[in-house]
Amino acid sequence: MFLYGYGPLLLAGAKQTIALAVLSLAVSVVLGLLGALAKLSRHAPLRIVATAYTTLIRSVPDLVLMLLLFYSIQIAVNNLTDAFGLEQFDIDPFTAGVLTLGFIYGAYFTETFRGAFLAVPRGQLEAGSAYGMSGMRVFGRILFPQMMRFALPGIGNNWQVLVKATALVSIIGLADIVKAAQDAGKGTFNMFLFILVAALAYLAITTVSNVVLMLLERRYSIGVRHAEL
Repeated sequence: MFLYGYGPLLLAGAKQTIALAVLSLAVSVVLGLLGALAKLSRHAPLRIVATAYTTLIRSVPDLVLMLLLFYSIQIAVNNLTDAFGLEQFDIDPFTAGVLTLGFIYGAYFTETFRGAFLAVPRGQLEAGSAYGMSGMRVFGRILFPQMMRFALPGIGNNWQVLVKATALVSIIGLADIVKAAQDAGKGTFNMFLFILVAALAYLAITTVSNVVLMLLERRYSIGVRHAEL
């Protein structure tokens, strides 16, 4: 029998991994944009908070951060339920994984977006304001499209690392592709086969991601003249 009958379990794990990665990416992008704007803000408190966030997160290993954040959130929830006399409940591992990965990689996206914002010529933004555009219109029509062209290489790199980091959530009980492969390997005493299947699943995800990123880079490079070698 193909994969000893563990095919559906592995497929469910792969779907869980993809959903986790995509939702974590969404959280990371939102935090990254907010963090980049804070680091470029004129207000010192915002810059201090954003700098502390990126420095702390990028200095501590992802595995340690995941354990710290997961258990600290659970402890905080337990304290709240005890304080209000409510029934204790455990945090859903999927939600915890999304929020934790999103919070961690939001720091990396902050630096990616900050560099991309700085790469856009300031004069173009001033020209948009001079034409009577609102701040949101300047952002949407001038800043964001050009910023994305500069940010896409960093976004692609962060995404690839984030996808691989989803393997860490198996330690908090989430049934992702790694957990499914481990369970199948233990059940069949053929760990190598199922870990290889998990590796191929990650390879497939990153390969499709590369194609999407190439299309996005082509989209945001329209009208840009490339140097010829």
